[in-house]
Amino acid sequence: MNLLEKQHIKVNGLLGDATDYSICDITIKKLIVWFLMGFVISGIVIYIFYENIILSVVLGAIGGLAFIPIRKKQVIKKRKKNLLSQFKDMLDAVSTSIGAGKNIYDSFIAAKSDLLIQYSPEADIVSEVDFIVHGINNNIQVEDLLMNFAERSQLDDVRNFAGVFSTCYEKGGNIKDVIRSTTTVISDKIDVQMELETMVAGQKNEQNIMMVMPVVFVLLMKFMGGGLIDLSSVMGIVSVTISIVIFIIAYFISKKILDIKL
Repeated sequence: MNLLEKQHIKVNGLLGDATDYSICDITIKKLIVWFLMGFVISGIVIYIFYENIILSVVLGAIGGLAFIPIRKKQVIKKRKKNLLSQFKDMLDAVSTSIGAGKNIYDSFIAAKSDLLIQYSPEADIVSEVDFIVHGINNNIQVEDLLMNFAERSQLDDVRNFAGVFSTCYEKGGNIKDVIRSTTTVISDKIDVQMELETMVAGQKNEQNIMMVMPVVFVLLMKFMGGGLIDLSSVMGIVSVTISIVIFIIAYFISKKILDIKL
């Protein structure tokens, strides 16, 4: 279990086996594959710099273990990103149905039909709409179902929509106008977020290339021969170690800078 899962208490669905999107359940096979990926990459890089088999194996194993929680976090983030995009389409479908005069229950049923045109039946948002419809059929308040979805997804936009919907439903406001306006605001925000991610995609690729360049540079120096680089001396080992630490720190700083959130 990774650090993210230790800090996160699993949120169960109000009805049925609902998904907690902050938890990544993986098979032993995937666990082994992820470990081997981290082990091989780390081991090769360490050997290129230090030319020591034992050190490469030891640090490679550490790198393999460290890669597992990193990969888990990447999988969780990617799934939530896809869910957010699907949630935007759900909002559009529900808003359109309510605007056409349908009640909340019929709007979610119609939304499921619309979503099945865009996504497969196994898509997360289709399952969530199923849970909502099933919950309404079992006399669970729709606002409670939406709040539960927000807690399980840990997405601010889902939480905002659920909060506005719940307040409006309890206070007896104009649910159609509120949903329409809220849907527009949230959809615009999601669109801007996606545009920002597209804009920084090139910078992220440059960041990844810059992290590979030290390895390529050392390999080129070694292939040229002629004593251009000496990694066996104390000074060489110290210089390489300091350089690796600097590049790791620079990677996380640049990653933080490029992680733009609204």
